[in-house]
Amino acid sequence: MRDVVILGSTGSIGTQALDVVASRRDRFRVVALTAGGSQLALLADQVRAFAPRFVGVPTPDAAEELRALLGETDVEVVGTDANEMAARLPADVVLNAITGAAGLLATLAALESGTTLALANKESLVIGGRLVTDAAAPGQLVAVDSEHSAFAQALRAGRASEVRRLILTASGGPFRGRTRAELADVTPEQAMAHPTWDMGRVITINSSTLVNKGLELIEAALLYGVDYDAIHVVVHPTSDIHSMVEFVDGATIAQASPPDMRLPIALGLAWPDRVPDAAASYDWSVPRTWHFEPLDDASFGAVELARRAGKAAGTAPAVYNAANEVCVDAFCAGRIGFLDIVDTVEAVLDEHLATGHVPDDALTVEAVLAADAWARERATSGSR
Repeated sequence: MRDVVILGSTGSIGTQALDVVASRRDRFRVVALTAGGSQLALLADQVRAFAPRFVGVPTPDAAEELRALLGETDVEVVGTDANEMAARLPADVVLNAITGAAGLLATLAALESGTTLALANKESLVIGGRLVTDAAAPGQLVAVDSEHSAFAQALRAGRASEVRRLILTASGGPFRGRTRAELADVTPEQAMAHPTWDMGRVITINSSTLVNKGLELIEAALLYGVDYDAIHVVVHPTSDIHSMVEFVDGATIAQASPPDMRLPIALGLAWPDRVPDAAASYDWSVPRTWHFEPLDDASFGAVELARRAGKAAGTAPAVYNAANEVCVDAFCAGRIGFLDIVDTVEAVLDEHLATGHVPDDALTVEAVLAADAWARERATSGSR
């Protein structure tokens, strides 16, 4: 039996993680849940269904509202610093499914406590960089993103010294095949129509710009110690092959499964063990074709911009991520166009690298948070 803490329980990853737990009550027990506060009724239902001893929300007012929804209960309800508190609770695994840079302190808290961290919040690793990797003991950090879970599985096929490169697959998003000029009039509604995955707003918009793939590029380099130039992005529209590892002898090991996040979530919760029937497998009696094509960097420059930020390291990835989060909000609010998202991120990153970049050897949590705040202000002023 593994005791599980789920941070971000009402989001897409959090709800699917609870689906996994519900189907495997003999393997997993929920000891704590936290959520952002926008779906308190759903959170209350989760508390009733899984009976955690701790539940957290962002504010005291949200905590009071949740207590009213729950009525008489023995559950501890916290409305201040809840994610960090939950991450430090005695448990076997913490699933960090918070969206965005807000997950950094919880990631560091879980690693400091010595708990296995199943990381769906890629942004905390991206912006924290070596602060996160240095804090993690061997085997403590387990990827939940489908692509990085695929890498972890494929890497079992050989030694680290035998890896030639990582092949990171991308669906291409809803605008695959369009030229830059054809992207100028894209609307938020169109950008939310992802062809393969059902995800939250920020991740879905990031997938349409390929910023999400840029973040995953940085995440892969940090998780697996692979040079940025040895990570290749290839478009694979159906998302059947979640990523691949190419070895020095010419062999390429791919992890394939129908697009279903319950598989990497279950593996993240149980790592290094597999959970039988966590998700459906293929029906190999049905004809199937898998297609690959190169990434169009001219139309979708976010990946190469992320590569540049990752190579600069230090506070550069935090600026890339923070500026993008602001631009996604501005785009969804109709204040900027689709192409302005990555263009603004590039302008903010260029300014940061020229004037305020903190390198890896001087990186601190305070420097990351300061760069994050600066990038948000600069991106906001550029997206009004």
